[in-house]
Amino acid sequence: MARLSAAEAVFNAIRADIESGTVAVGGKLSSEAMLAQQYGVSRSVIREALRSCTALGLTVTKTGKGTFVVANKVANDLTLGHYSARDLTEARPHIEVPAAGLAAQRRTDEELETLRHIVAAMTTETDPESWVALDSSFHAAIARASGNKVFASVVADIRGALAFQSETLNMVADRQNASDTEHQQILAAIEAGSAEAASLAMAEHLRAVGVALDSILNK
Repeated sequence: MARLSAAEAVFNAIRADIESGTVAVGGKLSSEAMLAQQYGVSRSVIREALRSCTALGLTVTKTGKGTFVVANKVANDLTLGHYSARDLTEARPHIEVPAAGLAAQRRTDEELETLRHIVAAMTTETDPESWVALDSSFHAAIARASGNKVFASVVADIRGALAFQSETLNMVADRQNASDTEHQQILAAIEAGSAEAASLAMAEHLRAVGVALDSILNK
């Protein structure tokens, strides 16, 4: 987990500079190259840290111009591309909980094998960007396995926002290991063919994500 720790350390340092006023609102952060040199990490690690600053409403990155500080405290919601964390939190239980239940009843052997492969890969994945891609793939695969095209389409549409949210939660709230365990419980229920258990496991996972979000936004 060295890379996540590096990105987390950089994020915490930049966030501290912003919240303390060392870098004032309206000010411009150093370039990615300069930040990478300053902290002794790769530019990809810097980009991960900056994405979380943006998600928390602290900065805005303008193509060709750089990253600017727009607030000195965390916003009351996360910005995740086209959607906010509140958008996801309100909608996901109505989509992914019943989708998990249907997946337990309808999944094919091939779909089950796909879910097993994703969960196994997540457990051993140490690259943060690869892990969040697998995370969103897991949720999309469950929606497809539900056999309901509306559920599958909606989760596919929010997939990018899910990845963005997971990246920020992993960095700020250390959610990755807990998510791995929750995903294993969801998979076990789908394997067992228990719609009730699968729905409950997904509901618990989404509840835990909501608690982690609240811990960030209410600091």
